[in-house]
Amino acid sequence: MKLLVFEYANAVGLEDPATTVEGKHMLEGLLNDFNHIGANYIISKDSKNNYNLDNGTYGNCTPIVIDDELIPWLEENVARFDACLLVAPEENLILYKIIKILEKNKVKNLGSSSDAVLACSDKYETYNLLKNDLPMIETEKVFFNSLKDYKDIFSKGKNMLVKPVDGISCSGVRIVESYADFIKASTHLKRTTNLPYFLLQDIVEGKSTSVSILSTGEQAMPLSLNRQNIGFDKGKLVYSGGKVPYEHKLSDEAKDIAKRAVESVEGLKGYVGVDLLLDEAQNEIYILEINPRLTTSYVALRRLLNFNLGEAIVNAINGELPADIKLEGSLNFYKGEDITFK
Repeated sequence: MKLLVFEYANAVGLEDPATTVEGKHMLEGLLNDFNHIGANYIISKDSKNNYNLDNGTYGNCTPIVIDDELIPWLEENVARFDACLLVAPEENLILYKIIKILEKNKVKNLGSSSDAVLACSDKYETYNLLKNDLPMIETEKVFFNSLKDYKDIFSKGKNMLVKPVDGISCSGVRIVESYADFIKASTHLKRTTNLPYFLLQDIVEGKSTSVSILSTGEQAMPLSLNRQNIGFDKGKLVYSGGKVPYEHKLSDEAKDIAKRAVESVEGLKGYVGVDLLLDEAQNEIYILEINPRLTTSYVALRRLLNFNLGEAIVNAINGELPADIKLEGSLNFYKGEDITFK
């Protein structure tokens, strides 16, 4: 199998250290997981200095350094490969558009289908898909041209959460305490999205977590519940790392809810992350979103599992899940100028 892997930020040379450092660790994890079979991996000319390309670090894996834009390069070259495992964001439908290119060129996608990615890229679409059968926080779609209709909500002193429909890693998520805050937050979102709407959500106190899952497209298998370190900075939500795995009294129930969520969306395959909020006071669990791709927890999880996680992703795409899951210890990871582990 001629395999292509890449991580979007490092493949396009994105000038955002906070994003590229996560992407670098995920790509390096994949290259180590596929070291025994070999893979080709895309690196932007602007990002290549972040990698040791000439000293055999990644063994049988071969770099493809590109100076072109990624999408045109893929359209022209991706058909040369048998399969592709990519990491890309949902925002602005980036992940969806790339998977459509793979499907058009009949390259085996080692991840979720374009339809499943499209459904999960719009958090309101995900909410509508799951709300009747699974616990979700009440969510409303707000169009940018109807902001004045929400003035009365804030006259009662109610705090709410504003978030982009297709955001990742807490970007754009804000607590709004007044109508003025609401207008300010929506103005910021309007500058950063191509969509005509955003989400307004009730605030629920609880622990931010995620469940890492392998899925065949029919059967989902939870690998671990993970802690997400999410705090507040002047009303903005900030993600700074996490713990894998995370032991909690609601662990088993959280994993079951995440499993049911993934199995409810047709076409979710390979590695999938489900973000959850654990409301300890009420003993409730809420689904926040589904990430139809590799998440940052992968970089810690792959170090702890009793099997090769990259290889297990390929096996899941082919309909086979691990017979036994064991995690040896736990890891805390911290996101800063780099990702560090303890």
